[in-house]
Amino acid sequence: MPASTVALRVKPNRHFPFYARHPWVHAHALAAADTEFACGQIVDLTDHDGNWLARGLANPDSKLRVRLYSFDPDRSLDDSLWAERIDAAIDRRRLDSQHRAGDDQAERLVFSESDLLSGLIVDRYADCLSVQFTAAGIWRFRDTIVNHLMQATGCRAIKVQVDQRTARLEGTEPIDSWFNGRWAADEGETEDPFADPVQYRQNGLNLSVDLRHGQKTGGYLDQALNHAQAARYLTGRRVLDVCCYHGGFGLVAAVSGAAEVLGIDSSEAALQQAAENVERNSLSNVTFRQADCFDALKELASESEQFDAVILDPPRFAGSRHQVASAMRAYARLNALALDLLPPGGILVTCSCSGRVSVADFHDMLTDVGKRRRRDLILLQTRGAAPDHPVAASCPESEYLKCVIAQVQ
Repeated sequence: MPASTVALRVKPNRHFPFYARHPWVHAHALAAADTEFACGQIVDLTDHDGNWLARGLANPDSKLRVRLYSFDPDRSLDDSLWAERIDAAIDRRRLDSQHRAGDDQAERLVFSESDLLSGLIVDRYADCLSVQFTAAGIWRFRDTIVNHLMQATGCRAIKVQVDQRTARLEGTEPIDSWFNGRWAADEGETEDPFADPVQYRQNGLNLSVDLRHGQKTGGYLDQALNHAQAARYLTGRRVLDVCCYHGGFGLVAAVSGAAEVLGIDSSEAALQQAAENVERNSLSNVTFRQADCFDALKELASESEQFDAVILDPPRFAGSRHQVASAMRAYARLNALALDLLPPGGILVTCSCSGRVSVADFHDMLTDVGKRRRRDLILLQTRGAAPDHPVAASCPESEYLKCVIAQVQ
């Protein structure tokens, strides 16, 4: 384990983002290091003249070379810091007493940069937590983090992972483990607490999440309030839910009065989970089809199908700034295909989780699609992530989700 603190300098005129407390230091912003450093090494970042800027954790194998956690020279990166930040994140979710009103049992408790814990994501499902480490540096403090999470929340077990993509970007190995006071590797033959899906309530539905095999931290809690808001426009309508995953938008629409819902997803496992959610809630107006989203929309158009509403919630199309142009073309194509299935007065719910795509870019794309298809789009609402996914003003990349509800003429 790295013990000492090393100093790293930024190149001339590359220090300004850190005056604004941006938490990311990319490799190309750093001057050549005078000494080697290990993953998880505590780093004091200085400007090119040696003036102290911030303190963080380094990873020599990542293009995102340093993640910053303190802009106070007297604040150490020790166990007390992680505990204080976790407690503050949980308390932050209680400021808005209504955002998880009723019987909802799922929420994001820690949202990485937005909670000043870059590289750590924590979701709660009923009495279980799902923890994703997206930075190899902070993995050094995993024991402190999971122990404090268990103490702070009273949960019965914590699923812990470093996914394949993160491992590749961070130069480390994927991790799939769990903690319930002891780590899985220390438990011997003890039964896995996540062998069965975790049951929870959300938006008036009985749902489950497979924390062993599900994507990311299990579900997409950022869309929870958008599911409910979109459903208000879908009463009595025939709804097509594209990239439906576990059925989020479509199931809430169905239980809220939609006449019929067809869900489309390319993942067989996701559709199986969605079908179980349908059965669990005794819904008779929801069916599913496994297909690629683009292929499905073209096929439905060729069959002269029409829907009163189309929901588009695709995966991230732009993972970097170099992919933005191709992502915008993909969004345009997907939305154009959706318009072909909607009559005048139809509802389009269209989303983007690509942080590199701005709200203005997304609106411009919809304007262009409407022009090309000779349709008018009236934007009724433009929404973001749920309040348990706050935005750090110092890190605009934390504002990533767009959800537009529009009427099509």
